[in-house]
Order: sequence, then C-alpha cells, then structure tokens
Amino acid sequence: MTKLAGATLNQTALDWANNFKNISEAIETAQKNKVDILCLPELCITGYGCEDIFLGDWIYARSLEILEKIIPLCENITVAIGVPIKYEGKNYNTCCIVKNTEILGFYAKQNLANDGVHYEPRWFTPWPSEVVKPLEVFGETYDLGDVIFEFGPIKMGFEICEDAWRQIRPACKLYEKGVNLILNPSASHFAFDKTLAREELVVLSSKNFHCTYVYANLLGNEAGRMIYDGEILIARHGKLIQRNDWLSFKSVELQYAEVDFNNEDEVYPAPVEYIRDKNTEFLKAETLALFDYLRKSRSKGYVLSLSGGADSSTIAVLVGEMVKRGIVALGTQAFLEKAGLQHIKSTDLKSIVAEILTCAYQGTVNSSEDTFNSAKELATELGATFHHWLIDDEVSSYTGKIEKALARELTWEKDDIALQNIQARARSPIIWMLANINNALLLTTSNRSEGDVGYATMDGDTSGSISPIAAVDKHFIINWLKWAEKELGYTALSHVNLLQPSAELRPLESHQTDEADLMPYHIIVEIEKLAIKEHQSPVEVFNNLSARNLENDDLLKQHITRFYTLWSRNQWKRERIAPSFHLDDFNVDPRTWCRFPILSGSFKQELEELNNL
Repeated sequence: MTKLAGATLNQTALDWANNFKNISEAIETAQKNKVDILCLPELCITGYGCEDIFLGDWIYARSLEILEKIIPLCENITVAIGVPIKYEGKNYNTCCIVKNTEILGFYAKQNLANDGVHYEPRWFTPWPSEVVKPLEVFGETYDLGDVIFEFGPIKMGFEICEDAWRQIRPACKLYEKGVNLILNPSASHFAFDKTLAREELVVLSSKNFHCTYVYANLLGNEAGRMIYDGEILIARHGKLIQRNDWLSFKSVELQYAEVDFNNEDEVYPAPVEYIRDKNTEFLKAETLALFDYLRKSRSKGYVLSLSGGADSSTIAVLVGEMVKRGIVALGTQAFLEKAGLQHIKSTDLKSIVAEILTCAYQGTVNSSEDTFNSAKELATELGATFHHWLIDDEVSSYTGKIEKALARELTWEKDDIALQNIQARARSPIIWMLANINNALLLTTSNRSEGDVGYATMDGDTSGSISPIAAVDKHFIINWLKWAEKELGYTALSHVNLLQPSAELRPLESHQTDEADLMPYHIIVEIEKLAIKEHQSPVEVFNNLSARNLENDDLLKQHITRFYTLWSRNQWKRERIAPSFHLDDFNVDPRTWCRFPILSGSFKQELEELNNL
C-alpha cells in the first residue's frame, strides 16, 4: 500500500517565514502519519498572489533559498513543492519533486489561467508539452518541464491547477504513457458552487485517465481579495476516496488515503460528506477571509457604521461568526494568538466580540426608530461594542456653508441628490476617526447591486478599508439574513428582515426605499448576469428576459435602460470601491474581474434600438 496525501496551507504572499513554517509543519505531519507521497499547493513557497513582483529577478533567487531549506526536511518521503523558476530569462510556475532529501526534477505548468480574476501570462511563460530541458540548481543539473517519475508500480505525472481545466491537457499525454498517479498542486480561488465542479473534475479525471488523482489547494485569504478554500481531494478510477472539510481556520491541514497500486479491484470507502449550500459557503468563506484579513493586516479589530439595514447587519453577523467559528476551530487562546490579539484576556465569547467589533449608529432626522432598534438589538445579541449619535449638526454645518455661498436655501425639490449625499458623507469622518483610534479596519457596506448602478455615496457609505460583501448581490443578502435568523439563531435579525431596504436619506414622510429608487433587486440580478457576466447588449438582455415573463415588457425595457445608463455613468465609483473579496463566479471590481471604460458612449445607440422594439 502507498499512502498518498495532499496538504492545504494558509500562505501569505512574500511572507517567507510563515510560508516556510507551514510547509515544514505539513511535511512533519505527513512523516508522522507515514505518508509516502505528499502534494503541496501551487507556488506555496512564495504565495500565489505576488503579482508583478514575479516580474523581478530577486523573488526567484529567494524562492530557491527557501527551497534549499525545505529539501533536508524531506526524509523518507516524496514531496511536490510549488516554486517559481527563472530559466533562460523566462519565468515558469513549477513544482519541485523531492524524494528522501534529493531533488528528482521540476514539472513546469503548461497552461496559464488568463480569464476572470487571473492574469498568469503577465508573469509566467507556459511550458511546451513533452519538452524536458536541463536546469542547473544548487550546483547540480535536473530535468525541467514535462517530467514523469517512476517508483515501482507507480508512474507519476503532474498537472498544475489550470492544466486540468483545459480540454487538451497534460493528463491526455500522461494517460498514453501509462501514468497511474497524477498530482495537482493548485491555487484555485473560491467561488460559489466551485467545489462541486472541482470534485467532478477530479473524479472524472481519475476515471477518464484510469489513475489515482491527488488535488491540493491553497487555503485562506492569501493576499487580500482572493479566498482559497483549501480543498484536498483524492480520487481513484472514477471514485472519490478522500476529501477534507474546506475553508478551515487552521494554517495547515493534511488529508491522506492508502492506495494499492498492485490491486486494480481494491474497493475504498466513501469519504465524509459536508454541507455545501450557498448560504453555508458564504458564511464559511467570509468568516475565514475576515479573520485572515484582520491578522495579516496586523489590525486590532473592525469598526462598522451599523445602520440597522441589511448590508451592515450582514457584515456585523459575519464578524461575530468569525469570532465564534474561529474559537470553535482553534480554541480561545490559539484564536486570539493567531489573530495577534493577545491583549484580550477574556474567555467569554461576547466579551471577545466587544473587543474586536465596534459598531456605531449615526442617525439623522431622517432615520427611523425601526432601524435604530434593529442596529442596537443586533449589536447587543452579538456582544459588539455599540455607540450611537446624531450627525444633524454636521449636516447643518455643511449645508449652511453652501447655502451662504450660493445665497439660497437648499431644497429637496432642487437639491435632492446633494442633500442625500451630504448625510452619508458626514458620517464618514467620525467613523474613520473611531477606526483610527482603535487601530482597527473600517468596514464598508457596499454590495454588488449597488456597485452595478452606482447606488452609493463616494466618501460616504463607500468609505472603508475592506468591502466584504461587494461581490454579492442585494437579493442574495436579503435572503441570507432570513437564513441566518433561522439557521444561526440570531433573533435580533427579525427587525431587519421585516424592513424594506432604504437609504433613509430623504425625509421620513417620503417613505424612501431602495427598490423604488432603482428597480426590484431580483430584476437587477437577472440583468447583471446577462449584461455583465455574459457581456450581452441591451436588446439581447431584453430578448432573454422577456421570454421568462419576469415583468411586463414596457417595465422591463425601462429597467434595462436604467441599468445600462447607471452602469456606464458610474464606472468611476467602481474604480474606487474598497478592496473586496471575490465570492461569486463574477464581480464588478475592475481590479480583478470586470474592466469597463470610465468614459464611454453610455450605450446610447443600443438603448435606442431597445426602446424602438
């Protein structure tokens, strides 16, 4: 029997000490469990997210220094280690294979990810299939490229992440050459439902190429935006034989399976099943991302302007759950130490939340008693520190100065947008001040639907260090809160779940709601899928949605027109959204997924064609 293992590592870009420590721990744990072959994730020495630092030379030299320290650790075990290599003036994403403290060779990635959030060809060169060249490292010469290794009954080959997602892939040639073990070191970012697609890929690969397939992914919020789920999958001949629970708070996790390569008919027990619905995935991905962002930025907590509405309530719950889940996973003391919060001496959950999360309700004459109670009761249930104050004096000061400059009174009839925006902006300086004093990160509450149409105030509700929910739509958030009230037991969410989403920036008698200002949120979701994710024109979007009878055609045309008009007008706002986590299979962050010109023709001709139908 051969014991095969994958290890997931919570690495940080360019954090050499942390990354080496995690790699060392993974190797040591594998050795204690008598693992024969260990697969570590892609680029685990450097971290995957080093971006343009990969364009320099020094990072490759430093990576080899770390690799040289790892090699002596690999006694009585074969380890695949992700490392970048500079060869003949070009950069390659490779995997170094070490057996019993001796380098066997380097496999080089053949297919580079260049879609969605990925820009690998900017940094690396794809290696040609079936090419092997000599590489001199540490005074010795090794094979670099499309390498295969044999150990008794095992013939081992490689795919690195994107290699496996192509129709023409390395595994096709490996199958022809009789390879019966494929290792896949990966840095595959989290997205909703991706775990299902990934499992299908691994299982079908093991079936179609008649092999044992070992997949090991990176873990955690590595460099700020991407979240890696740390999934480890082992499949053999079309059957999944081992998996781990993904999105762990631990820095290192190992999963292994014993395989008899001399027995084709060996039957293996089915692995444990884990809950993988979208609501649970959102909870697990967000809490891990918030935890990693907090500790890797060396901050002492989070500050949130808690309005009592859906967006800020969601974020408050996520921070509270971050603490709860982290303590369950690691233990109280280990959680606080890992977070860099050793100054917190309490062991009580709510007391710890109070130290980490500070919330403030910043009311005006246009705020309602309902939203105040919603904010206060949720903060109380979570244990968060809660402040509240009015900003009417600040708003009056700003408006008074402008009225004096213009020599006229500002009115809602003439100055609606300006009078709304100044309230949101007046909240920003004071909440920033609180965050600065607390040495904390300010959380901003923008969601993807607001990003689509620019329904946010620059330097107001968009102010912050990190925007945790900017990659998910408002329709999902509204439904997730109902799920959280029921499944997570937050009874205080009953308040927000009974409210119509509202900015509460106009006088209360106007009964302002977000959907009246924009359009129904479920309609925004359907339009954005086609317009942004699928890159369709207004007429194409209309033809698709009209056939589904979501609303009458005249209203649908109005909503499509409004969406495209607001989308094209507000790209400058999306350019300034605080860094956000990538959660869905698309987002509107121009720094990761969706690029659009700040100045454009605003779909004028295309919208005329739509409205002339």
